[in-house]
Amino acid sequence: QLMQAQGQKDKDEATLRNAQVDLERYRVLYAQDSIPKQQLDTQAATVAQIQATLKSDQAQIESAKLNLSYARITAPTGGRVGLRQVDVGNIVHAGDQNGIVVITQLQPINVLFTLPADQIPQVLPKLHAGQSLGVDAYDRDLKHKLATGRVQAVDNQIDPTTGTVRLKAIFPNDDEALFPDQFVNARLLVDVQRGVVTVPAAAIQRSPQSTFVYLVKPDHTVESRNVAPGLTEGEDTVVQSGLQAGDMVVIDGVDKLRPGMQVDLSVAGPNGTRTRVGGAPGSANASGHGGGKGGHRKAQS
Repeated sequence: QLMQAQGQKDKDEATLRNAQVDLERYRVLYAQDSIPKQQLDTQAATVAQIQATLKSDQAQIESAKLNLSYARITAPTGGRVGLRQVDVGNIVHAGDQNGIVVITQLQPINVLFTLPADQIPQVLPKLHAGQSLGVDAYDRDLKHKLATGRVQAVDNQIDPTTGTVRLKAIFPNDDEALFPDQFVNARLLVDVQRGVVTVPAAAIQRSPQSTFVYLVKPDHTVESRNVAPGLTEGEDTVVQSGLQAGDMVVIDGVDKLRPGMQVDLSVAGPNGTRTRVGGAPGSANASGHGGGKGGHRKAQS
């Protein structure tokens, strides 16, 4: 259409030049009283008519250029272009629901995850203080760390169904390890605690009156020891008071125990194996675990 409009304008410009030459010739003849004035006026009107036609031709050219500009599609945002939604030759319209392609932003990328509502008070003070909280994204099996980001925002509502709060973390994703709608496990690093005593979470017992563990004494009898549990990460729980490093606690068979009972001791080894270390006839079937002292890192996912 653009070339056709430009060709029409060129044709009309040539016609105008010829008409203007005739007009000048008629003016000379009219001055010599060789032609009537009506013929001169008719030629002048013809020139004016062709000049108006040229303006219309220019308008057609501008319209064709505008339509041509619509044929160039510019992405409204940066990102990765997916597979095309239409094929060459298809007619597309601005109101089509599917569009031509889907553009997804990968750098940076956001990850939405949830935390139990009762853990939010540990997070908000650090964010309010301007501290940047790191978030690690792991694969579905929690075996490989995919990317590291930071908390960007915390939702202002608690989901009454799950008792959780949504958080949004932003990841640079320079290596494009994360994809939109990908499932990941998020671990939020809130605090680092060093020099604390930890025990398996299974050792922590609760009653209406107290929280306690069964402590194994040197004579292989057990006693109930009240403890103040702290943070839990995975299978380990921090014990803030009540135990010392090296204390041995019971993690299996606690439902059969009473203070003063003797137990058979076995220490948990790699791959779930257990090594018996001694016991007494008729003792309860219980397993012991030595509490360890070392660095403990709190992370929720």
